[in-house]
Amino acid sequence: MNRQLYVLLLLCVIHVPIFAQDLPVPSKIQLEWQKLETTAFIHFTVNTYTGKEWGDGTESPTIFNPINFDARKMIKVLKETGFKMAIITAKHHDGFCLWPTAFTEHSIKNSPWKNGQGDMVKEIEQACREYGIQFGFYLSPWDQNHPSYGTPAYNAFYKNQLKELLTNYGEIAEVWFDGAKDKKAVNMEYDFDGYWDLVRELQPNAVMFSDVGPDVRWVGNEKGIAGETMWSTIDVKPENAPGKMSPEYLNVGDPNGKLWLPTETDVSIRPGWFYHAEEDEKVRSAQNLVNLYYTSVGRNSVLLLNIPPNKEGVFAKQDVDNLYEYRSILDETFQANLAQKTVQKALSDNVLGTATTLKVNEPLVVSLKKKVSFDRIALQENIAEGQKCEEALIEYWDGADWIKLSHLTTIGYKRLLRIPLTTTDKIRITVKRALRPVQLAEFGLYKASSRE
Repeated sequence: MNRQLYVLLLLCVIHVPIFAQDLPVPSKIQLEWQKLETTAFIHFTVNTYTGKEWGDGTESPTIFNPINFDARKMIKVLKETGFKMAIITAKHHDGFCLWPTAFTEHSIKNSPWKNGQGDMVKEIEQACREYGIQFGFYLSPWDQNHPSYGTPAYNAFYKNQLKELLTNYGEIAEVWFDGAKDKKAVNMEYDFDGYWDLVRELQPNAVMFSDVGPDVRWVGNEKGIAGETMWSTIDVKPENAPGKMSPEYLNVGDPNGKLWLPTETDVSIRPGWFYHAEEDEKVRSAQNLVNLYYTSVGRNSVLLLNIPPNKEGVFAKQDVDNLYEYRSILDETFQANLAQKTVQKALSDNVLGTATTLKVNEPLVVSLKKKVSFDRIALQENIAEGQKCEEALIEYWDGADWIKLSHLTTIGYKRLLRIPLTTTDKIRITVKRALRPVQLAEFGLYKASSRE
């Protein structure tokens, strides 16, 4: 037998998809990270006391004194409101460090808080362990305080600080980098490759975020809005270091991209990233936070919501109240999948599990046991095998004809659709365009909370 024909027949017999290898797929750590859905940022530094958003590095450590700081109280709130990880700003652009680093005096060890004997990063980390959520940190590459900034020596200094954080605080789930700096800042070429290599060596299970990965990418804005078309794949050129990639490209991605780099949608619960008393009446409402969930998690992204502590070192009451109300609304909306007992058994809620394969223009009809009323639809692809859906149509049966419910583009890990209240006992899903046959891993129908 011809050798090539034999190999082709063998592939068919063992059901190996011949072309599957040319689609990017997530690594294990990327896949587990995507399942977190909602994570929290905690922005805290000398800015909290000066009223600035970007400090200039001249602030005295003596102004930093959160007399009622309570990591356990804050992390408990995050746990109870559905957040799966907390990321602390271990160092922001002002260069002030929230741990007693050995490599600069511009740190918490020279503050009055706990007479200079405290370690805020450690207390946040330990509270995360206690309440069962993951821990991460942000270490700003831009440092307006350290004298070596702008020289090659700064990269060595930065790596020393990075190593401290990677080795003294247990398992790290995410390390947050960015390329943010003022246009007037001293020119500095960051050794991102060296930073990332150090993380891989010391914390191989941590995902790394920057504008362009290497594991997670920026969504392209700080508004909490991922693109309605959202690909987890992009292409990155060597010259596209963090801070240089087009926000518009990041916000959509690329169906032909060769790299799997899913998006993280970062946004603050307040107008600023740090607490300012004058913004107490401008905290995002519970309904606004629910909207953010739909425009981030519901668009194949992960929501990273910043909740900044106040000067006392705890979350402000209005922030906390709105977080609990937000979680209550989501829990009420998604407590019961009205299609759960009627969808084909092949549809699994585990994106690593089995899935129903949908080919282009071959509709899947979901017949319900009785008519149900719903106004939310959830879809998930089995992204362990890649992202494939480019365009799909969802319709409902009105007793005489199929009526359009939603026309959508990408699905990815999760797509949430808000539609008018609909009552039916049949739904039809048709993939109109796809890179490959779509593996639908989850389909859900829900009725929104009356508070939405």
